[in-house]
Amino acid sequence: MASEASKEELRSEHPNLETCEADSNLRFESPKKGTTLSTSTSSFEALDPHDPNLSRLANTMFQKTSEYLQEELTATHEDYRLLERLNKETSAKYSELKTISSNVSQSLDLLNQKYKKLQPVLDNINQIDDSVTKLEQAAYKLLAYSNRLESKFKDIEKDIKK
Repeated sequence: MASEASKEELRSEHPNLETCEADSNLRFESPKKGTTLSTSTSSFEALDPHDPNLSRLANTMFQKTSEYLQEELTATHEDYRLLERLNKETSAKYSELKTISSNVSQSLDLLNQKYKKLQPVLDNINQIDDSVTKLEQAAYKLLAYSNRLESKFKDIEKDIKK
């Protein structure tokens, strides 16, 4: 009941409301079933009278929304292009690192082969070093022994001269 009273008040304040309701009812009547819902996807009909300010604001809103969406798509596109460029740079860098590591591996293999070839010579050098060390120790022992002999010889010479 309260809604009926409020409808009556609206009708008395706005007499054009009844004609709008009647026009609205005519628009949605179906010849077979009576009143139906609109099949239009827009609430704006080109032939309907409308507020020019509302139209201007709607156009501005659509324009701004279009600009916003365009900038969002542009930014996303730029992000993808940047990612693509980064991926290419990374791929190139990894390719370069692969080449470097391959060269290092080949050099290491070559050095290992040379070391294996030199191993008998190095073993021989180690044996010679051990022999030289033993010979040096023997020379020091011989020097010490000869110094003792010399000392004894001098002592014997002193005893003979006395």
